[in-house]
Amino acid sequence: MKLENTVKERSGDVCEISSETGNLNFYEVKPASGNEPERLILISDKALAQIEKREEPDSKYWEKILPISMWSEVPGVQVVSWRMLNRFRNESWAADALEMMYLDDENLEWAKASGDHMGDGTVELHKDSNGNILQNGDTVTLIKDLDVKGSSINAKIGTAVRNIRLVHDNVEQIEGRVDGQLIVILTKFVKK
Repeated sequence: MKLENTVKERSGDVCEISSETGNLNFYEVKPASGNEPERLILISDKALAQIEKREEPDSKYWEKILPISMWSEVPGVQVVSWRMLNRFRNESWAADALEMMYLDDENLEWAKASGDHMGDGTVELHKDSNGNILQNGDTVTLIKDLDVKGSSINAKIGTAVRNIRLVHDNVEQIEGRVDGQLIVILTKFVKK
């Protein structure tokens, strides 16, 4: 039986974190080592987006589900629950749940491998001047005339920049083509 079939059978074809049905994804809890079914879980689109920090964390969403999912018998679900609880550890509901939660030494080491417990839980996302979240491939419009450094190009207000790319290590910058030239643009000067 394939690994995915084992996980689907184990989960009953519902999200192993939130119990949602529909739009489910297989998620490999990193760091993975081999084809162990406990390292692969089935989760919903919303849970996956927030776990992978592609969406701002929704405390109300997690408050309802983490105090339940943390008691799962599946080690991968326990690890993800612990990591998400740590992102919200400054909220009383998460702090209470973390105090009650137990992970054996091996799973605790696995959970800590992501480093989620070290940060403050905030998620840095690329946002336009209006606070809208930007994604790779979006089209944005310039809200200000911009002089392009090292070039004679002057990008005019209202210019559409199609198929943008997010600068991986800087949430305040995107890349896009203006007059055929690839330039870096500050997110505060664009709107979706």
